[in-house]
Amino acid sequence: MTFTDILRRTRANYCLDCGKCTGSCPVSRVDATYSPRATIERVLAGRPEELINDRYLWACLTCRLCTTRCPSDVDYPAFVIAARVEARQSGVEGVYAHNAIMQQLMGMMGQATRQNRTGWVTDDLQTATAGDDFYFVGCLPYFDVIFADLGIVSTDTARNTVRLLNALGIVPTVSNDERCCGADLLLNGDEEGFRKLAELNVRTIAESGAKRVIFACPECYNAFRSDYPRYLGPLPFEVVHLTTLLAEHLGQLDLGDLVETVTYHDPCRLGRYQGIYEEPRALIQATGAKLSEMSKNRAQALCCGSTGWVNCGRCAKGIQTTRLHQAQDTGAERMITACPKCRIHLSCALKDVGSEVAVELEDITSLLVRAMGQEAGGAHGRRE
Repeated sequence: MTFTDILRRTRANYCLDCGKCTGSCPVSRVDATYSPRATIERVLAGRPEELINDRYLWACLTCRLCTTRCPSDVDYPAFVIAARVEARQSGVEGVYAHNAIMQQLMGMMGQATRQNRTGWVTDDLQTATAGDDFYFVGCLPYFDVIFADLGIVSTDTARNTVRLLNALGIVPTVSNDERCCGADLLLNGDEEGFRKLAELNVRTIAESGAKRVIFACPECYNAFRSDYPRYLGPLPFEVVHLTTLLAEHLGQLDLGDLVETVTYHDPCRLGRYQGIYEEPRALIQATGAKLSEMSKNRAQALCCGSTGWVNCGRCAKGIQTTRLHQAQDTGAERMITACPKCRIHLSCALKDVGSEVAVELEDITSLLVRAMGQEAGGAHGRRE
């Protein structure tokens, strides 16, 4: 794809040079030398090689906040991702966080490797090896190992998801053959690696006989719903996010009355990308908890500050710290998240700020399971 094609496909050639993207960009607010407008200008001026070799190409969070305010409907995140594909083909990549361990894992999962992805299943959970509903777990088992120092057990979200599905009478399929969704590879311009993972996942799910795939991770859901069809064509199954499914069956959930005040952090992929804003809020309010909104919420919500496991530095920490203060300003005891990666990034920042911010982080599945009066189960798995 040429940069002429990229400009046309993302509507970047309609840029009015108004600067609304730069004025709303969370990165620009921390680092004034970064400008989405200036990034597009260089390509419009016929200097794409400058962008390919610019470290700022990897600064964009692809959070889509700029697109909510662009009068020309320019898809700047799509422009950035397409430019990263070109950069990668030229041998240029971003600075990967955590010693590039996530990129290495995604690369290995693209090969014919055996995995033990279902060790998190406990005796109290009802799961299956085949059936109509497939629960796509994502990288939660790997997060447990990589981010153990944060005190987060990401597979708690997986267990709680199954508990909630079981409460609806759903016994989901979970599979050792599932792979990473590949969204982070695509964000970093690795189309080949992304396509390989996508093909493996679609084949695994299709072979299970599933008619519907359920996601608790917004990035996995967005990848399947928006990116997989662009690369692989129509999918042979339905995709649904957990919060949408639960909100449609609220009457089947025996939620008690929680006496606490919480606030909710909108994940970019769930909110601005997929338009799911009210379902998580309906679930939170159904627990009896008081929902106190942050000043920046829904389509104007601030990103968690990091994406694609790149550039996790001063700028990311500045954005995350701002978001934590916005949560504390609501008077809430907890910030509820609906994205495992948001929870990791914000928990890392919370550890850095120490006593400066007195707010806890909790996944929405944990909140709902607490409202149902359930506790985490035993240590051994059970499959049907």
